Amino acid sequence: MLDQIQLMKIFVAVAQEQGFAVASRRLNMSPPSVTRAIAILEDRLAVKLFNRTTRYVRVTDAGLRYLEDVKRILNDIKLANEAAQGINASPQGSISVTAPLLFGQQFVLPSVLEYLSTYPKTAVNTVFLDRVVNLLEEDYDVGVRIGNLTDSSMRAKKVGSVRLALVASPDYLKEHGIPQHFSELDQHSLVAVRAGSLTPDWKFVENGKVINQRITSRLRVTTHQAGINAAVAGFGIARIISYQVTDELAQNKLKFILEAFEEPPLPINIVHREDRLSSAKVRSFIDLLAGNLRKHTALK
Repeated sequence: MLDQIQLMKIFVAVAQEQGFAVASRRLNMSPPSVTRAIAILEDRLAVKLFNRTTRYVRVTDAGLRYLEDVKRILNDIKLANEAAQGINASPQGSISVTAPLLFGQQFVLPSVLEYLSTYPKTAVNTVFLDRVVNLLEEDYDVGVRIGNLTDSSMRAKKVGSVRLALVASPDYLKEHGIPQHFSELDQHSLVAVRAGSLTPDWKFVENGKVINQRITSRLRVTTHQAGINAAVAGFGIARIISYQVTDELAQNKLKFILEAFEEPPLPINIVHREDRLSSAKVRSFIDLLAGNLRKHTALK
């Protein structure tokens, strides 16, 4: 007879894999055993957890609420076991870390390598991508967020700030002139970067008021690096996050423009889940990453 914890683990696997067969392979169980386990769990709860058709398995609204609670419970059990086993005395085991793509490559990866070198019994899974990741739903331990936080269920540690700014190459500015006001942007060639949480409109601050400036761009790209490359090549003006062009600014490949109209700096936070228990492997990584990020002049 499967106990409640085993049933919860099977439920999470089916919910994440969106199928009984895939979940059974992940759990090393037979598909009929997984199907029976979900039936037992639904019978005990008197709640339908999945909608099933011949082509897909989807979590119901009640199942989604239950999934969030179950994942939190299973994580607490894992942390409690680690504490009882003495794992909290020294970092060991695996953690998962997520961050924006370029930020992760430039600023997080060096700390990951240092962490792995310092604690040889650890392993790190990094996922660098330009979208906001739900740490609890997608099972990440630590994340780096750029911008104001809206999720109050996360613990956060501020480690710096960056600017949302406009840049262009010296050659472009020499040929087309330096705009003195954002209303002049419609006279220039603009690069629209559609990546992460950046909005299509460009925002500026004038006389204490935030103004949305809708732009018309001749070039649209879906990665920050592509936008930077286009600006360096002299195509036009791009909106970037300041840390992304530290090298290009130092090498005089790009210049800031319209700085007087920029929005306030965006905070950088390390976020992690609000757990009653906190394992040494997570605490140690956060402390190391925070210390290293706070040293960077590009993040002040």
